[in-house]
Amino acid sequence: MGKVERIVFLSLVLDLFAFTIPLPLFPRIIEWYTVREISDPNGLLSRTLRFVSAVRGIFYKPLQNSQRWDVVFLGGLMGSAFSTLQFLVSPHIGSLSDTYGRRNVLLVTMIGNILSALIWIQSTTFASYMLSRVVGGLSEGNVQLATAILSDISTPRNRSKALAHVGIAFAICFCIGPPIGAYFASRPVPLFVGALQMELNVYAVPALLTLVLLIAETLFLTVALPETRNTQPDKPEVHANGKLNAVSAVRSVQERTEILRVLRKLHFLFLGIFSGVEFTLTFLTFDLFDWNNKQNGALIGFIGIISALLQGGYVRRAISKVGEGKMAQRGVSSCALGLVFLTILPHFVSTQPKIAVGLLRAAAVCLAFTSATVVSSLTAHASLQCDEGFDKDTGKPAAVYPELAKGKALGEFRSSGQLGRAIGPLLACASYWTFGPSVTYAVSAIAMLTLSASMKTVAVLPGKSS
Repeated sequence: MGKVERIVFLSLVLDLFAFTIPLPLFPRIIEWYTVREISDPNGLLSRTLRFVSAVRGIFYKPLQNSQRWDVVFLGGLMGSAFSTLQFLVSPHIGSLSDTYGRRNVLLVTMIGNILSALIWIQSTTFASYMLSRVVGGLSEGNVQLATAILSDISTPRNRSKALAHVGIAFAICFCIGPPIGAYFASRPVPLFVGALQMELNVYAVPALLTLVLLIAETLFLTVALPETRNTQPDKPEVHANGKLNAVSAVRSVQERTEILRVLRKLHFLFLGIFSGVEFTLTFLTFDLFDWNNKQNGALIGFIGIISALLQGGYVRRAISKVGEGKMAQRGVSSCALGLVFLTILPHFVSTQPKIAVGLLRAAAVCLAFTSATVVSSLTAHASLQCDEGFDKDTGKPAAVYPELAKGKALGEFRSSGQLGRAIGPLLACASYWTFGPSVTYAVSAIAMLTLSASMKTVAVLPGKSS
């Protein structure tokens, strides 16, 4: 791992650690605000919960714990709102990084993230908490800019290995972030903060930890991260024409633009289905197994650990031989298999619960393989379409096409996935409540199989030349 790769990886760990800390707290945060604001029927939370209850009532009328279902659904809506903001802002963050530099734009987005954490610490109303989420959604740019930076400094031959660090950071932080957030949720506020005599959020301690991590990340990036835009990779590939070209440059601009369009479509469709499956897993375990937060956290942690091991031990080694498109297709097929397990699982819950739990674990392994392969492979495939190569004499980019600029193209690619993340959970919830888990997961499995079949053209497109 090179110096810049280490810097980017460490910053991603800090950033995603901060991002995952509040994930298990959403339902409890909403419950806390509900107790505080229930007497105000015109407050934002009361009006939002009435809307959620009305929407949920169209599809599903639980015999008990209806308020708990509404709180869980509202947590999903908050996640969808965050993804919607990312869908809107990601292309602009990418374009700005092409103009003003990756480092400069990344540091500006970090200021927004720090502001979001500061608002959370002091958010004693639901409206102020939502403001912190909005600021965070508009500011989060670390993942896409890290992808652009790693693309800047890597050659096409080692691009997939470099970008695998993003997936590894995700897997690690989704293992450790949520349980640490849950632990610090029960810890008292430090004395120096209590001495300020300010009214704080009930989970001010996790918020403070998030703030410390973001400030540390910002200082670390300020000191350590160099600018990488228009940087020539350490080991360029020299071609017979005397220019240092990326392998993807053998394709025409029109071909690469079309490949990017197809990859954006696949990214949207995949995450639209996959994010719905992820979100309804908590419904499934609550509905059929009556699991608590600790058991759900253990399941998510299990998926994260398997995903991290696969990223580091399999994907980084095999993708150069298999190819980005083929690796992504395998991940989609694995997801379809996991969905088949989830489809038949409900039929064993009452009669053979051990088999049902075994099917859930088998599905978790399949979903872990999917998490380890699809998005990172599609992202690597997309980044390979943006290489223009470097002039041998000047060391500057040999050609510049605005539609293939790394920041812009990868920002639009991420944006398409975030739109899928915004829509997927809502559609999956509606289906789960209307038709039940078996139908929902069966339809999702068919959709994933169809998507896998449609990826044949992408799978045979070489990410690297022979």
